[in-house]
Formats: sequence, structure tokens, C-alpha cells
Amino acid sequence: GVRMRMEGREEMQGAVGLRCTWDIPPPAGTQAKWVRLNVGGTVFLTTRQTLCREQKSFLCRLCQGEELQSDRDETGAYLIDRDPTYFGPILNFLRHGKLVLDKDMAEEGILEEAEFYNIGPLIRIIKDRMEEKDYTVTQVPPKHVYRVLQCQEEELTQMVSTMSDGWRFEQLVNIGSSYNYGNEDQTEFLCVVSKELYNSPNGVSSEPSHKAKV
Repeated sequence: GVRMRMEGREEMQGAVGLRCTWDIPPPAGTQAKWVRLNVGGTVFLTTRQTLCREQKSFLCRLCQGEELQSDRDETGAYLIDRDPTYFGPILNFLRHGKLVLDKDMAEEGILEEAEFYNIGPLIRIIKDRMEEKDYTVTQVPPKHVYRVLQCQEEELTQMVSTMSDGWRFEQLVNIGSSYNYGNEDQTEFLCVVSKELYNSPNGVSSEPSHKAKV
């Protein structure tokens, strides 16, 4: 029948992307009932269907009212003594199966609440995200840049003493005399210097602009 086809299509839409698909249909008769929650002084309005998406959660058991006897405020909202800041993303996760956070909202805070409300799929998503973040923050090892400078013997001390910040003397290679002035040999040296470049998180190497003076 048409209705079966429609339901099938809706299921497929729900499975698009990386969404969590809720495969357990809500218990009959609970769909249309609205539920008010007073979380730490902030009132949230949602449906039983949304709260029961995660069957093992505290919120599902709360709105079914079987096991948990919860206090209610004067409007009939269930009172929950938790931080309302983190409840919004948790409720939205139950609504559409995605975790959406403001950039300055701490994932640890959401994890704490997800564990309190016992929402398994959300706990896994946050832990994965936190691990990924730890992985990307690890420090990139510094790159070493080497330069070879050629000079004559009498220029050597002056050159080493005027090397700019960050350059380190590595090695001196005597390449012998390349030409003579009368009887005086001019010994040529190759001077190897190195510098560490640290990669900043955005991938641009940070290097002081002044180069070694040659």
C-alpha cells in the first residue's frame, strides 16, 4: 500500500549521511504527547517520541514515568538539576542524530551530560571527536634547514660571530686552497649552518625574517 511505501522512503531519508538511525519505533500512543523539561531553570519543550529515541536513556524512562518519580514545577515540567547550556545539543542529537556544537562549547561538558542521561551513541561520537582532536594537536617535529656558506680562512671568525639568531654552526669543511697569491695559500672553507623551523598548526612554517649574514 501507499503507506508502506511512504514509511520506507522516510526510513531511507533518515539513513542519509552519517546520521544515527533510530530503528526502534516509538511505543504506540506516545507520538503526539508533548513533554516539558525544566533543566536547571530553563524550560525545553519536546515530544515523548524524541526523548524515547534512545530507549535506555534517563530521559526516555523519565517521560514514560514508570520507574522514575520526578518532581515537577508549577507548569508540570519535569525538574532536572543539570546545566541547561549543554542540554540543547543533547536534545538536538535526539531529534536528528547529529551532534552540533557552538565553537566555544566544551566537548567535555557535553560528554558529562551525555553520560548522565545515558545516551550511548552520543557518548561514542564525542569520545571519537575528542580523540581525533588530541591526535591533530600533537606537535609537528621541527624541520632542520641547512645552508652551506663558502668563505676564506680570515673571514671565518667574523662570519661565525655575526650569524643571525636561530642559526647554529654545524660543521666546517676544509676544501684546500683554490688559488695562490705569491707564496701565500688562501685556504677555503665550507661552513655548514642549520636552523630549526617549527610548523605552526595552520601549516605555515614560522621563520624569523632575518637570514644569516654571509
